[in-house]
Amino acid sequence: MKLWVFLLRRLLLMIPVLIGVVTITFIIISAVPVSQRIAACIPPPRGGYPPPGTPQYANELRICGLDQTPPVQYGRYLYHTFTGQWGYVSNDSGMVQASNSPVKPCFSMNISQQQGGCTVMTLVSNWLPYTIELAAISLVLILAIAIPLGNKSAVHRNRPLDQGTRVFSFSGFALPSFLLGALIILVLYSALTVSNPYDQNNAFACENSAYEQIVGSWPPALSQCYYQHFSNGTSNLMPPGQPHFTNPLWGTQPTGLPTLDGVIFAASHAPAPGMPGGKYYYWDLVGDHFLRLLIPALTIAYGSVATLLRFVRNSMLEVMNLDFIRTARAKGVPERQVVKHHAGRNSLNVTVTILGLTFAAFLGGFAVTETLFGLFGVGSMFAYSVLPPPDISTIFASTVLFTIIIVVANVIVDVVYGILDPRVRLG
Repeated sequence: MKLWVFLLRRLLLMIPVLIGVVTITFIIISAVPVSQRIAACIPPPRGGYPPPGTPQYANELRICGLDQTPPVQYGRYLYHTFTGQWGYVSNDSGMVQASNSPVKPCFSMNISQQQGGCTVMTLVSNWLPYTIELAAISLVLILAIAIPLGNKSAVHRNRPLDQGTRVFSFSGFALPSFLLGALIILVLYSALTVSNPYDQNNAFACENSAYEQIVGSWPPALSQCYYQHFSNGTSNLMPPGQPHFTNPLWGTQPTGLPTLDGVIFAASHAPAPGMPGGKYYYWDLVGDHFLRLLIPALTIAYGSVATLLRFVRNSMLEVMNLDFIRTARAKGVPERQVVKHHAGRNSLNVTVTILGLTFAAFLGGFAVTETLFGLFGVGSMFAYSVLPPPDISTIFASTVLFTIIIVVANVIVDVVYGILDPRVRLG
């Protein structure tokens, strides 16, 4: 079977999986009170939602399609799901009521434009790039550590390197990411010093707080201090009079990826005289932002490396005992080439499969880690949405979004597996 046919079959298999998840979410959301479904469907009116039994209430039912039969409602739900029309953030949800909620600028920005609401897609488009960057850095760390270390552990079996690798692997199982993240924050907080007192009248004083040097999505740190300075929907994360590339929801432009946009901005703009850090101020922000992603990425990667490392080691040991490895050695092929070109490639089959199976748990830890480190990604968006009162539209949009990400990741894993082992394409 050709590779493009294999890829097409895997893509077609995505459709029933996505429809199945959407169907389950529709059944669950049908049990939600009608008032909450209306709040998720249309932006909150300035005067509040009308009470049941009024003509305005009936009109809202008609707009949301809640006056139709269940099959028609299901069809609308499918259409809106796959076209990205995921509804509005409820004005009384936990995302808005939380004191440190990053969603408030979205409402102030929309109200200033007479729109009155904040769509879930607006949050996703601004915060998903942070999660993508965090996932990419974490995945690079996992592959860069687990595969070489697992292979060397198998080659040097029962030697000190192998024994140390086993201890590291067991520690990864025993130490959950939220506990490891809390310990890292505690250690860094103790190691850093505070040069200036916490001053809410000086925006840049937040950078000098030890805690604010550790957590936050885009520097300067998005703490309560910064929130007070930049929550009016008009200011951005740059000082007044300076060019900027962020919006009140901390999304960036032109690519949407914060680190890349920061590099583009720093390369094309020079800070005004007197800015902290001098001419390297914007580059300092980029480096600070990357470190704020690197620390939680290490937290996420630690447990996944421990899991993948054991499978890499066991797979490598199995391949090293096969006949073609002994044949290569008998022919006089150097041991380094045997390990790298003969055993290494063939041992990746199981590794790639396990990596795909652990990707769901890999993403599942993002909600805890992003919230712990103050990162504004889709994981923290989901964490905010379950705060009482829960935000229905954001919860189910997050469910669909994570499902799409996991299904696409598994398709990529299947394709890579088919490239490494062409026999898989025959099935």
